[in-house]
Amino acid sequence: MSLAKTIIHIAGMSCAACVNRVEQGIKSLAGVHDASVNLATSKATVEFDPQLLNEEAIAGKIAEMGYEPIVAPPTGAESFQKTTVVIGGMTCAACVRRVEQALGKVSGVQEAAVNFATSKATVVYDHHTASLPALKEAIEDAGYEYLGIVEDALEDPIEAVREKELGDLKRKVLVGAIFSVLIMMGSMKEWFPLLRDVPLQPMRYLLFLLTTPVVFWVGNRFITGALKAARQKTSDMNTLVAVGSLSAYLYSTLATIWPAFFAGSGHEGHVYYDGAAMIITLVLLGRLLEAKARGKTSQAIKKLMKLAPAAAHVIRNGAEIEVPIAQVIHGDLILIRPGERIPTDGIVEAGHSSVDESMLTGESLPVTKEPGGEVFAGTINTSGSFTFRATRVGSETALAQIIRLVEEAQGSKAPIQRFADKVAAIFVPVVMVIALVTFAVWYFAVPNPSFSRALLNFVSVLIIACPCAMGLATPTAVMVGTGIGAEQGILIKGGESLERAGALTTVVFDKTGTLTRGTPEVTDVLDVSGMGGSEILHMAASLEDRSEHPLARAIVAKARQAQIALEEVSDFEAHAGLGTSGTVAGKQMLVGNTKMLKERGISTTKLDDEIRKQFSFGKTCVYVAVENEIAGAIVLADVVKDSAREAVSQLRDRNLEVVMITGDRGETARAIAEQLGIDRIMADVLPKAKAGAIRQLQKEGKVVAMVGDGINDAPALTIADVGVAIGAGTDVAMEASDITLIRDDLRLVASSIRLSALTMRVIKQNLFWAFFYNSLGIPIAAGVLYPFFGILLNPMFAAAAMAMSSVSVVSNALRLKRLWAKQNKA
Repeated sequence: MSLAKTIIHIAGMSCAACVNRVEQGIKSLAGVHDASVNLATSKATVEFDPQLLNEEAIAGKIAEMGYEPIVAPPTGAESFQKTTVVIGGMTCAACVRRVEQALGKVSGVQEAAVNFATSKATVVYDHHTASLPALKEAIEDAGYEYLGIVEDALEDPIEAVREKELGDLKRKVLVGAIFSVLIMMGSMKEWFPLLRDVPLQPMRYLLFLLTTPVVFWVGNRFITGALKAARQKTSDMNTLVAVGSLSAYLYSTLATIWPAFFAGSGHEGHVYYDGAAMIITLVLLGRLLEAKARGKTSQAIKKLMKLAPAAAHVIRNGAEIEVPIAQVIHGDLILIRPGERIPTDGIVEAGHSSVDESMLTGESLPVTKEPGGEVFAGTINTSGSFTFRATRVGSETALAQIIRLVEEAQGSKAPIQRFADKVAAIFVPVVMVIALVTFAVWYFAVPNPSFSRALLNFVSVLIIACPCAMGLATPTAVMVGTGIGAEQGILIKGGESLERAGALTTVVFDKTGTLTRGTPEVTDVLDVSGMGGSEILHMAASLEDRSEHPLARAIVAKARQAQIALEEVSDFEAHAGLGTSGTVAGKQMLVGNTKMLKERGISTTKLDDEIRKQFSFGKTCVYVAVENEIAGAIVLADVVKDSAREAVSQLRDRNLEVVMITGDRGETARAIAEQLGIDRIMADVLPKAKAGAIRQLQKEGKVVAMVGDGINDAPALTIADVGVAIGAGTDVAMEASDITLIRDDLRLVASSIRLSALTMRVIKQNLFWAFFYNSLGIPIAAGVLYPFFGILLNPMFAAAAMAMSSVSVVSNALRLKRLWAKQNKA
């Protein structure tokens, strides 16, 4: 079965109960394989069978549950064009529908989908009958602002929406705070000389007038949220706040307007306007602080998105023109000047320069670029000018793929969160029951029962309960952890990968191309003729320059590195499986293996002991003969990477078992393992058998990470508990791996494991705090301490505690950045 995957942004979710409701609703659709909803990113990731279901049906289910789904429409036939327009002036879901209807009436528009969160409308239209001016006119006629197509927008619309939301929260918190202070003063008028002489009943009416806008304007999001949940026959965080604040408000209103009712029933009609107003203001203050903190958790994505420049200098028809980045196409020739950011991926055609790639790879040193070299979008040209040919544009670039992987990771859900979600699903109904039991006990079962006291305790229980903290505990930490990883050149696929990486016991490295460079290099030149090593290399490289064999290429590369000028060769001949022969500087030469020299009757006795020694180190030797006499040999090896030894040492310091797996014979493998300090070797393992070797380690009870180049190691990377692929800055979308290292630095393996363990520590702290807070706070609010210490919790303090619990969880997740920086300094 071939599954499709889509990510849908959902507006209107406010707590963990919302997450569970949306998740279960989507999963109830026939054809859905899996669904994961993330509160911190407000996104749902859905895997489904496209033969049974489509995105529109999923979006319809979300809308049916009372939330606002945002899905980009499919593109139409070739005559249809898709354009994304930025719109100003939208304030609610009704605006979205109005704009969609206005655009839908334009002749030629096939489909229009408006995203309130991003202030964007994605329009699919027939460019033969509809145009941008027509779309602009329709938007403005509907009473909104046309701010241009996305390529023209100078600011990030998503950021603009977040700023707008923060602005709205700030205004309402400020108004709520001012009114709440006035209400508090009126409620305790005996403390204020100017208010002491105001009669009780007129003061109550004044308090009623001041509290009403706080409840219904400042706190409108709680009431509408509670109504939305009620229509779905469920409850959430908004329900608790709305019921609690409205209970205090309605009781106080009744006591104000109909005081005779309480006098007739033998009760004194107290009013709690101050409680209703302060509850809403403090909870909203918590939402404001939480929104600010949650904005910081996505800083890594924001930084990545800002890397790409808005325009490119393209050379077309011999002239340089500046075009928006969205209009750059494959094959465009692009000019880059010193200090400019590179707009897209490509291959250098002319010029030389150094490019700072640290923003993508974390590598601090600039990388030299010359014709044939590859450049990447978002990196900075530091010195010379050059032109390059665009090879990957738009969503194909390495930067775009990194952003996609990080977004998916930040929207993912760690297995540990499933438990929190299950608790959150039943949390609000349980709290409602506890609140009702609390009211009943305090009104019917205690000596000298008081309706006022029972009501206050009822409200306190509702207000202090906080499912938000449980819902945010994991996703905020995952967002920060994966964001830190992206900045360090470590792409972690998501919460599940983080959790498994934090529990590893064994790390398996592929040898060739992972621990070693994967290409042979000359390590020694042996001389038994008195010619000198430099001359032997000179003669051999001159002959091998005509050969395409990998060993020949390595010999020529060594000579050029030593700046040795090569000679002209005549009578060149390549002997398959043996070596090469020819005339260099008038001398007959042979460069080849033992078999070739034996066939020519050339003795290698003088070198036999040294050759055996080199073989024991896992090296390869190529003989050099001049005029049918052995002159020496060139020793080559697949050299260990500079970072390999330190990487192995770091892993062993974490008490992890390090294993090397290779298709080489045991002797060669042991030589490499000894250099690196690796104790366990799995040699003579063919690529197809690597996955089986990983399974064997897992059968031994080990939690295994496999580190490979992501190509022939793909099966083993998939089978391992955690697959780590070396991306080396190019192929960053390795689907087989759980973690991709953008730059070719094996020390990042230990860093990724350390980061995962640190993130899991913070997640567990968050979950502990969320559960501990609720387990402690709810009984105190219910009055369990009253018989022993005479302590009852005022609803205002309950609201403040609830607000701070969510903020503390998000703040603890943000503390990850400081912990990571501190560990790296140590």
